[in-house]
Amino acid sequence: MKEQTLEQEYIVAKNKSAKPMLWIAIISMVMFFAGLTSAYVISMKRDDWVSFELPQAFYVSTVLIVLSSIALLLSQYFLKKSKRQLSLLLVVATFVLGLVFVWQQYVGFNQLKSIGLYFTGPESTVSTSFIIGITFMHVLHILAGIIVLLVVIYNHFRFKYKPNDLLGFELGAIFWHFVDILWIYLFFFFYFIR
Repeated sequence: MKEQTLEQEYIVAKNKSAKPMLWIAIISMVMFFAGLTSAYVISMKRDDWVSFELPQAFYVSTVLIVLSSIALLLSQYFLKKSKRQLSLLLVVATFVLGLVFVWQQYVGFNQLKSIGLYFTGPESTVSTSFIIGITFMHVLHILAGIIVLLVVIYNHFRFKYKPNDLLGFELGAIFWHFVDILWIYLFFFFYFIR
């Protein structure tokens, strides 16, 4: 009996600390990207700064990432309503949209190369190195989010989430929405600050 109480207390303590720990990690990622975008703004004063239009694929990827967040929000809503099949379908749709987002980022990098803008090498510019470097760092975070979504999907199949016990799902959703919002910030940053 006492052993069961200790286990329950551990679970309660773990649940209480999970979200604050995630928020601390998110705050550190926000600071990292704030530093990168600040360096971008400071570097714009250089004589060799080159302005250019964002690749079309970045517009497409922005729509995809917004749709993925909507799908995940709906998935969580339906999970709370005990509509597991629909919830699972929507979380899988979020995963697929995330993969297509990554593909569109790759297409965007190639669109930049096709107009002579390179990340490294003698033909690279400071501005393209920044935009590709910052975007690539975001893609790494998206890939982490895709792994998180795979865990959520796996646990969904195992019936781990219940309408009154969604902690793992909520943690995955918070991280996914964070990387979505981060991309929207980066997109508008690059759109308006060239």
